[in-house]
Amino acid sequence: MKTERSIGPRAPSGAQYRIVRGLHDATVTEVGATLRRYTVDGVDVIDGFELDERSSAGRGQVLAPWPNRLDHGHYVFEGTTGRAAIDEPELSNAIHGMVRWMPWDLVAHSTDRVHLGCVVHPQPGYPWRLELRVEYRLGEDGLTVTADATNPSDAALPFGIGFHPYLTVGTSTVDTAHLLLPAHRRLETDRRGLPVGEVEVAGTEFDFTARRPVGPVDLDTAYTGLVRGDDGRARVRLDDPAGRGVELWVDDTFGYVMAYTGDTLQPVARRRKGIAIEPMTCPPNALASGTDVIRLDRSQAWRGRWGITTR
Repeated sequence: MKTERSIGPRAPSGAQYRIVRGLHDATVTEVGATLRRYTVDGVDVIDGFELDERSSAGRGQVLAPWPNRLDHGHYVFEGTTGRAAIDEPELSNAIHGMVRWMPWDLVAHSTDRVHLGCVVHPQPGYPWRLELRVEYRLGEDGLTVTADATNPSDAALPFGIGFHPYLTVGTSTVDTAHLLLPAHRRLETDRRGLPVGEVEVAGTEFDFTARRPVGPVDLDTAYTGLVRGDDGRARVRLDDPAGRGVELWVDDTFGYVMAYTGDTLQPVARRRKGIAIEPMTCPPNALASGTDVIRLDRSQAWRGRWGITTR
């Protein structure tokens, strides 16, 4: 399948790579290796963005070499200091890493898969060289995303990754949708969105261990203590009241899932139209706190997978 350039090279998200398998149809972009759209039988599975738009509020983006927020953009890893640009100035945080606005190179593209790669070169915000690749592959059961990271640097480096799809089941808002998010704990955060501790969710408005309506709860919440099946996967499910559903699964390399109902989005009309379910290998501020940061030695590689299925 040829690369789509429906409005030429001026598309804000760059080249468009369409993949199709049966009823499944998705588009991934050159900028950020971003999942811009995904439909099944013509029905939206993610709340993405249009060809003439750029991604907003993280829609479909890859978040690396750290996901979520980083306190003042400052951290120290084994004696090396990183000072990342503050791109959430109202809270004085660096957010969602560096690669979501970078152009990614095409590695391979066929009818049902696209494989993209990029290199993060040493810089003040991340003083190591990191090689990343992400493959999106459609199967009869849905979309599988495989992420690979390799350290070609001379020293060990810190690494974390996340993804930012907004799930939708077509309800006017997510309030009437039913959510199943099997996790025992959530992170408490300060006013800047930085973790200050973990608490149990049982008996609180944040408890979605049993399927129930999202309701009015405002979620911008990192969950952990994920309940996994025998295959090591944790599964988050969103259903409409009639039972149409979408499921996001993560393998055991992802220990955290962020849920975001979009209550602060601009314009206001975009709020609570979908719910971001974000696989993350580590919590917010991990490069500074050291919590669950992946340490990659020289020449060491890492791989993780997540995906989306429907019914």
